Amino acid sequence: MKSRDDKAKDLEALRKELEQSPAIFVTGYEKMTVQQDYELRKTVRGAGGSYKVVKNNIADKASDGLGSHDVFGNLKGMTSIAWTAADPVALAKALTAFAKTNPAFTFKAGFVEGRVVEVKNIQELASMPSKEELIAKVMFLINSSAQRLAVSLSGVARNLAIVIDQAAKEGKFKEG
Repeated sequence: MKSRDDKAKDLEALRKELEQSPAIFVTGYEKMTVQQDYELRKTVRGAGGSYKVVKNNIADKASDGLGSHDVFGNLKGMTSIAWTAADPVALAKALTAFAKTNPAFTFKAGFVEGRVVEVKNIQELASMPSKEELIAKVMFLINSSAQRLAVSLSGVARNLAIVIDQAAKEGKFKEG
């Protein structure tokens, strides 16, 4: 059994993680096998997140005074949390995909970018494009605009050269 000091350290460590994480997903894991738990942890790590099984009262105490406290207030049953300081969409996608193949894994609530998120909103969040996809789309739009500008400018210069060449062939320029 853990000593009081070890419990206090665990509580403080969890509080630090919750403070630094803009995205937290509270989940239930009843009747999951050890293999499923291993796969879930691997999935969460792959999405850039962390995962921990917590006691409800510890999570409530750790989040006391934080914006995420409302998420941990009335928890019942077996609870785990997944959090990330990186891309919340990637973690939501990973957890949602895992939940589809493992019905023992359920969502209880979420906290994303300072707001409490309901379970249905987690599904919507998971359907959004990831941060990397959005950056790629913006870069494509910027690049394509720059490319069109370059083509337009080179077209003007090319047309001007053709007109000057044609005028020179027709003798429109006189040496003087």
